[in-house]
Amino acid sequence: MQTCSLCHTQTPDNNLTCPKCGADLRELSTTSAALKRMQANPRVIVIRISVNGDACPACCLLQGTYPKDQVPVLPGVGCSGANGCRCFYEPVLSEVFP
Repeated sequence: MQTCSLCHTQTPDNNLTCPKCGADLRELSTTSAALKRMQANPRVIVIRISVNGDACPACCLLQGTYPKDQVPVLPGVGCSGANGCRCFYEPVLSEVFP
């Protein structure tokens, strides 16, 4: 399931637009909004995709660390998880405390 960052409506991973407000979920889902914030943060040096232990094969292939400009979009293409994609982004910081 993905969540619209504008109206907070949850919708299946394969929906490209929010059924309530019509937002483009490729740009305005909470996951894509989080990725954009991480990419804009100068303290983030790379972004890691983490997956659950029971992740589907498509999600397992996404697990890893990526340069900020090469991070795959979530939900992953071909995700077959019963509850949708449960992968998430994690920032790797250059410094933790100023």
